[in-house]
Amino acid sequence: MPAKSAPLFDLQVNGFSGVDFQQDDISLVELERAMQALLFHRTGKILLTLITDSVDNLCRRLEHFERLRKQSSLAQSIIVGYHIEGPWLLPEPGYMGAHPPELMELPSIANFERLSAAAGGHIRLITLAPELPGSPEVIAHCVQQNTVVAIGHSNANDQELDAAIEAGLTLCTHVGNGVPSELHRHTNIMQRLLSRDELTAVFIPDGIHIPPATLRNFVRAKPPGKALFTTDAMAAAGAPPGRYTLGSTSVQVGTDRIVREVGKDNFAGSALTMDSAVSNIENFLGWTAKQALSACSVDVAKALGLSAS
Repeated sequence: MPAKSAPLFDLQVNGFSGVDFQQDDISLVELERAMQALLFHRTGKILLTLITDSVDNLCRRLEHFERLRKQSSLAQSIIVGYHIEGPWLLPEPGYMGAHPPELMELPSIANFERLSAAAGGHIRLITLAPELPGSPEVIAHCVQQNTVVAIGHSNANDQELDAAIEAGLTLCTHVGNGVPSELHRHTNIMQRLLSRDELTAVFIPDGIHIPPATLRNFVRAKPPGKALFTTDAMAAAGAPPGRYTLGSTSVQVGTDRIVREVGKDNFAGSALTMDSAVSNIENFLGWTAKQALSACSVDVAKALGLSAS
């Protein structure tokens, strides 16, 4: 009898099945509906992801999710921790993406401890811009607390990357996105990250955030085992086209499944599901099913220092 495969593991889920995890009033029924929809798409583990907001608001949301998890064995089994993407990001056009720049701030050990306490010690991943003052100290502290740190929404130079890697930076959040549409053709943050063999790159394989040919080039730039995949899903994932929210941002999702800010042309998360991500990886990269599944399950767990089962 063949061994049971590990569940798909998505390390960046902002919402699912019509439920926006950035809202304060999510009910247990809504959360369990999102969990059931994730299972339908073969996703058995996630990092519930919260994006840039005030630390007070983030703490309140984390406390709320912890209360809901304690009431639901389903949520406890699927939500294995939290990914905090912001507010320690670069508040510059292009790099800030759909995150509100007015709420961004400098990294702080004290604020990390507040967030960690609110999350019951379950923050597994922090995304930050390591060029911000104080980043190396915060990265080292997070790593000591068994929280993995990723670079994202950043324009760090080589010296700043050196300091961050020495402090314990290991992952790169959605490489190829969270950057301006126009960059220097050679000297840019994507080239700097792809050239760092010690960093594991995470990509969104929806064919939208990164065209398939570009994704092939990006993945080829990384050593074996140093490319992982995520959906960066928001509420439209596992749900029909329509109008949704991502925190305070209104987004529109058409039949093309592209998530766009209302009145703008930029992306705000994705409507990708993890089972579709696996199929795309096979089709875009020519990987075997085993390779694609591993990079969306056991390899993700390993990069986060968590169990894959």
